[in-house]
Amino acid sequence: MKIGIIGTGNIGGTLARKLSAAGHDVRVANSSGIEGVRALAHEIGAEAKDVHGAVADADVIILAIPLPAMRELPAGLFDQAPPEATIIDTSNYYPGLRDSRIPDIDDGLAESVWVARQIGRPVIKAFNNALAYTLAELGKPEGALGRLAIAVAGNDMRAKQTAMGLVNQTGFDPVDAGALEDSWRQQPSTPSYCCDYDADTMRKALAAATPGAAPKKRDQLPEFFGKLGPNPSHADVVAMNRMVNSVVG
Repeated sequence: MKIGIIGTGNIGGTLARKLSAAGHDVRVANSSGIEGVRALAHEIGAEAKDVHGAVADADVIILAIPLPAMRELPAGLFDQAPPEATIIDTSNYYPGLRDSRIPDIDDGLAESVWVARQIGRPVIKAFNNALAYTLAELGKPEGALGRLAIAVAGNDMRAKQTAMGLVNQTGFDPVDAGALEDSWRQQPSTPSYCCDYDADTMRKALAAATPGAAPKKRDQLPEFFGKLGPNPSHADVVAMNRMVNSVVG
């Protein structure tokens, strides 16, 4: 497929690398323009594009940028994409830590519902509830024992199946997390968030999420993670997430 990826940080860069290796026609873009992504594109066998080139004629568009940056995308950008293009939102909301406040989300609107409204197109929520290290290093072949899972939420079943197929190709079991309005169940500090769970446990974790509980836990993260020191191991981060988010057995 033709896959445009906007954002080349830890998540976007990892997805670009994996999906290019899987044989897809990957185009990468970020806010720095074509020169800002040329080195990465050359390294992984992708094409360096600006954001317009990333979305034009794409079968899949992956948004791997902070939520406030959605507002800075060019007006009408997604008019250049085919109507049937699958748009995947990987973002997470961290007000006060990285992001400016977004009142609608603070009032309870699911993050990816807000994204869909910003860009004027339906989106699928995926790849947001796995740590960057998990996504880069812990993928396994389909059917492998102990394979980890990633939640996928959205309203369009065709687009959701496309996203779930990409999750599988990156080395993880896709778990259907319901409609886009239900994607709050995989947002930061919910039981399913960045805890390295297999598919069965992921389903339990999604079901265990409690409306309104996650933002309070999210706002306590600096205190909890401050106890881990400046360079915590991946295992320590997962353990802390499981403790803060509530362990699901």
